[in-house]
Amino acid sequence: MPDTDPSKTNVKVEAWTFDVGDAGKTVDAFAEEVMHRVETAWAGGVDIVLLPEYLWAALEPLLPKDADMEDIAKVVWVDLIPRLKQRLCRKGKHAVVGTAPWSDPANKHLYNRAIIFSDGRLLHQDKLFLTPWEHEFRAGKELYVFEMSGLRVAVIICLDIEVPELSARLRGLNIDLLLVPSATEKLYGSERVTRCASARAIELGCAVVVCPLVGKCDSSMVTVNLGKIALYLPALKAFESYDRSEDTRLVHQGWHALRVEVPEAVIQEAHRKRKETNPSQLSVNLSPDEVQIDESARTPPAKKITRRERM
Repeated sequence: MPDTDPSKTNVKVEAWTFDVGDAGKTVDAFAEEVMHRVETAWAGGVDIVLLPEYLWAALEPLLPKDADMEDIAKVVWVDLIPRLKQRLCRKGKHAVVGTAPWSDPANKHLYNRAIIFSDGRLLHQDKLFLTPWEHEFRAGKELYVFEMSGLRVAVIICLDIEVPELSARLRGLNIDLLLVPSATEKLYGSERVTRCASARAIELGCAVVVCPLVGKCDSSMVTVNLGKIALYLPALKAFESYDRSEDTRLVHQGWHALRVEVPEAVIQEAHRKRKETNPSQLSVNLSPDEVQIDESARTPPAKKITRRERM
């Protein structure tokens, strides 16, 4: 990705796959692997590190056999988060260190929560839309916009990137970057995430980085995992000289990274331009009454089934 104009700053983002089958034989070793990946990236000049969804659910095989999501939540938020804060709360640095079960102390409801370290603070984002097998969890209620290294950033977890209504809610907020931690077990699951991520880049005029979980693990949530690490940029003239779609091959296991540079000034300049077709600048507010359905497209009346047809 070009960086020829010294007046234009680039924010360095590094996304790492996380192999759940090769992440340590103890809880401490697992946590150390996470912190080591983040600290190594930061030491190499990276501003924002992204790790995958359900990373911490892979602790399950390292706990007693009867452990469940509540037990994982306790280990992560009570035992490990204080240690992570000591190492990863740094001014000027940012990391989304995957997601973990979080138990609301008020009602014991479980949420799939992204753990976010940003400029010395511990923040979070809950997953808003759940898959059918996430029946143990509750859907989050709030979508946050953060500032990271001068960029306006939202963390959109896996299935949430497939929901265009979220994109519509973010339109007009001049979002610069979406970070998408994901966990998919099938090729078409990975394709849904990456193809929708590309669409969000166009709809919002922003960069989108996708980071998948990989590997095999004896866990109730993350048994088999695969995906592509990807960067998508808007299809606008300002990005004419950039590779607007950059991804890895389909990854099934192992440790893989994609380091990209998000052109802060170019994205923010594109937000201001008004003489180019740019969906992110459109204002669309159609009520159901304004959507006209032609009679030929309406659901036909139910056919009456005779006794013979039932047999």
